[in-house]
This record gives sequence, structure tokens and C-alpha cells, in this order.
Amino acid sequence: MWENIREAFDGIRSHKLRSALTMLGIIIGIASIITISSTIMGTNEQIKENLIGAGNNTVEIVLYQGDYPFDASYQSLPEYVPVLDRSIKKEINAIPEIAASSLFTKRDAYGIIWNGTTGMNQGTVYGVDETFLSVYGYVIRAGRGFVDKDFSGFRKVCLIDRIASESLFLGESPIGKTIEIAGEPYTVVGEFTQSSAFQPTITSIDDYYTYSDHSGGKVLIPIETWSVLFKFDIPASLVARATGTDAMTQAGKAAADLLNGLYTVENPEVKYKSQDLLEQAKQLQELSNATSRQLIWVAGISLLVGGIGVMNIMLVSVTERTPEIGLKKALGAKRRKISMQFLTEAGVLTCIGGMLGVLAGIGLAYVVSRVSGVPIFISWYIVVLTVAFSFVVGLFFGAVPAVQAARLNPIDALRRE
Repeated sequence: MWENIREAFDGIRSHKLRSALTMLGIIIGIASIITISSTIMGTNEQIKENLIGAGNNTVEIVLYQGDYPFDASYQSLPEYVPVLDRSIKKEINAIPEIAASSLFTKRDAYGIIWNGTTGMNQGTVYGVDETFLSVYGYVIRAGRGFVDKDFSGFRKVCLIDRIASESLFLGESPIGKTIEIAGEPYTVVGEFTQSSAFQPTITSIDDYYTYSDHSGGKVLIPIETWSVLFKFDIPASLVARATGTDAMTQAGKAAADLLNGLYTVENPEVKYKSQDLLEQAKQLQELSNATSRQLIWVAGISLLVGGIGVMNIMLVSVTERTPEIGLKKALGAKRRKISMQFLTEAGVLTCIGGMLGVLAGIGLAYVVSRVSGVPIFISWYIVVLTVAFSFVVGLFFGAVPAVQAARLNPIDALRRE
């Protein structure tokens, strides 16, 4: 085997230009596949990060009526839907895929939050419990967080994020100052931020609605003061932090099933549903992957052309080396040894082309990323697979020349000398 490999390299060195041109189709095909797969995989990771966030792994379970979230401002809560309190979190947290959970309510903050004559144009006001900050991965950057007496004493205190602070206080420190929420005075006791920065990419109106909670400011108040503030109860939603990104779908489904299992009637019109961003990410990734598969098939045509080029050059090589083959067979070389020699040469030729194609593909992927701003992800599994595939291409298209060489009659071969 090693002797065959050495002879293959000798043959490549003795016909450098011909070998380079033969490998060109393989190089282009492999480079195209590496570039496409790296770009698509990078795009998929960006989709996943944009939708899910920077490692939060949170899933919201919200009460729906049909295909839309239940709106308590227009209708009363059906009797069969239980009012959620903190006791339900013990059962939720017992689900294996869930690490922690929190109850909350929310509504659009537009027109209801003011600092004097300065209001919030966009954002959300939340009624939260004591675990909301930790579940979402928020930390206090100034002032303090909520304490137990804020909840038990129905205190009118609030936390705001940086966006809300800049909107309402125009760069001044908000700590200790008072804002109005739906006409009621609330004291700002702290400013919070996300422990891991997450800046979603918003390029369309759909992205805006998806990330509206991220792009607008947030104001948090104790959930106990919610009904006093807005004069009606909004059904509490639940947010669960999954044990990992891949567990988000199962965590959301299990939590929704548990909440819906509390109903006293079957098939209710109103039910809890998990807002599964991971599933949305997977759907977008599937669309992206479908496109990439089509492009890879197109790139595979280059490999086909390259394989035909290998077959052609190996047939030429058999013709050129007919006397050599005849001599070897006259000295007792078996058909298997002759065929293995040519198969090895074809395999080495395409394997070198595959490795060069990988290097070219990685370089091209970085160029595409730099020019277009699209992230890339180099999978070494794909790299190894493409090099192995290029070797298989060589064996496949080198089979015909190898068999032809093995079947040469030694007398006829020597007569061509």
C-alpha cells in the first residue's frame, strides 16, 4: 500500500500541471460545499441566538384564546381557568427540563408611564414576582432590587431598565425618583440590566414584533399591586427557564400541559400555550437548510465534473504506462495489485484536491463573512466528511481505468514498447 502511495506522489510530481488541472474540479466542488455549509451553519446559529437570546433559555407560557393571547381588558376570565398563584411554581419547577420559573403579567406601556411630561413611546410594564429577575438573567446595576416587603406590603415601587431610564429621565439617575404608572405614583428603587448582553438583529416588521420586548423599555412592579393599578385582573403568565437550549421545547410543552390540566372542563376554548422561540428558530433553520441543500447539490456538479476529469486523466495514464503494466504482469504481478496501484493514485489525487478545496473553502467563507457580514461556523465534522468524500470520488471514478489496466494482456502491452 505504501509503495502504491509513493508511486502516486511520484506520478503527481512528474505531471504537475496535468495533476493540478485534474484536481481543479475537485477543489472547486469541495470549496463550494465548505463555503455554503459554513455560511448556512453560521446563519442558523445567528437565527437561534437572535430568537432565543444570549443563553437565557426562557420559555413563556401565556393564556391564549384561539390563536391570540387572551385579553382581559375586553372580557372576563372564564370560570374554568384557575387563577395562578405562587404555589403552582413548585409543580412547575419539579418538571425535569425546568430549572426555575416565575409568574408575571404584562401590557403595553405606551401612554401610561410618565415622568412629568416625558412619557415612554414604546415598551412594556410587567407585574412580577420575586424570582422574575433571576429567571430572565437580569441583574441590578444601580439602586436595589425588590425585597419581600415590597410584595407583602403592596408597596408602589418599581424597577426600570436602561432604555426606560433614558426615555424617562434623559440620562439623569432615576433612583429614588417618582414616575406615574396609569396615574399612580411609583418610586424607582433600582435599575436593572441583562447579565448577558443581547442585541437582536431587526430587519423587518416581523422582527420588530418578535423583539418588541427587547427593543422597548421595561418597567417592573410587584405583581400584588397590578390589580389595584389597572382596576382589573389580567391572567398571570408564566416564564420557565429550561435546563438547556435544546430542552426549551419540551419544557414549554410540559409546563403548558400542567397548567391546562388544572381546568375543570375538557377542550376549553381558552388554554395556555408555550411561546416556543426555539421552534421558530428551527423552522427558520429548516428553510435555510433547504436552500443550502439545493446549493450543495449544485456544487456537487463540480465534483461530478472533477470526477470525470480524474477518470479521463487516469485512462490517459493507463495508455501511457501500458509497457510498464505489461512488464509488471510479465514478472508475475496480479490483477489486484495493478488495479490497486491505479485506484490508489486516483484516490491520492482527489484526496489532495479535497484538502486544498477545504482550505480554499474556509478562506472563501471568511471572505464572504467579511464582505456580507454573515457569520460563519466551521464544522470539522463537515471538513473530515468532505475530504473522505473526495477520496471516495477518486476511487469511484478511478475504478474503470484501474480495471482496464488490470485486464491488459501482458504480451499485447509489451508489444506496444
